[in-house]
Amino acid sequence: MITSVFKKSTPLNYSLVVILILVFFFIFQIKDPSWVSSYFLAFQKISLLCFILASFFLINFIVKKNGLSKDNGYTIFFYLLFILFFPTIFNNSNVIYANFFVLLALRRLISLQSLKASKEKIFDASFWILIASLFQFWSILFLILVFISIVFHASRDYRNWILPFIALLAVSIIFLLISLIFHIDIIEFFQQRAVVDFNIDYFKNNYENGALSIYVAVALFFITSILTTLSNRPQIVHSSYKKIVACFFIAALVYIVSPDKSNDLLLFSIGPLTIMASSHVEYMQQKLNNEIVFYVLILCSLFTFFSQL
Repeated sequence: MITSVFKKSTPLNYSLVVILILVFFFIFQIKDPSWVSSYFLAFQKISLLCFILASFFLINFIVKKNGLSKDNGYTIFFYLLFILFFPTIFNNSNVIYANFFVLLALRRLISLQSLKASKEKIFDASFWILIASLFQFWSILFLILVFISIVFHASRDYRNWILPFIALLAVSIIFLLISLIFHIDIIEFFQQRAVVDFNIDYFKNNYENGALSIYVAVALFFITSILTTLSNRPQIVHSSYKKIVACFFIAALVYIVSPDKSNDLLLFSIGPLTIMASSHVEYMQQKLNNEIVFYVLILCSLFTFFSQL
C-alpha cells in the first residue's frame, strides 16, 4: 500500500509529507510551550521549520535533477522517517542550518557529472560547506567530498584544486566583517568549536541509545545494498552514488570527532542515506519486499520518536 501511494510523485504526496512534518514538529515542540509567549523564540521555531521543509525539497530536487530517482515520492518520505529517529533535531538550529548548506553543496557536487560550469560548481560547493562550518565547525570535513569530486570529474585542470582555498578566503573575509560588526571574538569562536572529542557517552536514556542502534543497522543495510548492486546500475550514475556513499561516511566522521556530540549530528548522514534508501526500493522490484522495508521503517521511526518525547 505504501509503495502504491508514493510510487508516483504527485501534489498529494508532497502535501501528505508536509502535513506530517508539521504534525511531528509541533508534537515535539509542545513539550515546552514557553516559546509561544516569546516573539523571538516563535520566530526561531518558524525559521527552523522553514529550513527543515527547504531541506526536504532540496534533497528531492537533487535526486530528480541528477537522475538518481524516478518520478516518485520515496525520497521525501524516507527523509521524514529518518528524521523521526532523532526528534531532538527539531531544536538544534545550528545543525539544521549547517545541514541545509551541506545539501546545497551536495547538489552542486552531484551535478558535476555533467561537466558543465565545473569551476563554478566546485567554488559554490566549497563556499556552502565553509558557511556550514560556521554553524557546525566539523562540517568543514565535507571539503573532502569536494576533492573527491574533483578527482572524479575535473582533476586535470590545476585551477580546480585551488578553488576551495579561494572559497575559504571569501568566507573568511565575510566572517571577519560580520565579527567586526557584531563584536565577535574570532579566536574564542574557533577555540570553542575546533575541538576533537571521540568519547560517545552523551546518552540521556536508553531510548536515545536504542534509536542510534536501530539507525546504524538500517544504514548498514542500505549501504550494503547500494555497494553490492552498483555494478548493475547505469554507468552514468556510478560516480554520483560513490559520492553519496562517501558523503555518508564523512557525515559519520563529523559525528565521531565533534565535541558537542549528540544524535542530532546524524542529520548530516540522513540526506545521503535517504538517497540510498530510495535507490534500494526502486532497484528491488519485489513489491512485498519493499512493503516490508517501509513498514519496518515506519514502526521503528514512530517508536523511536515517541519514546524520546
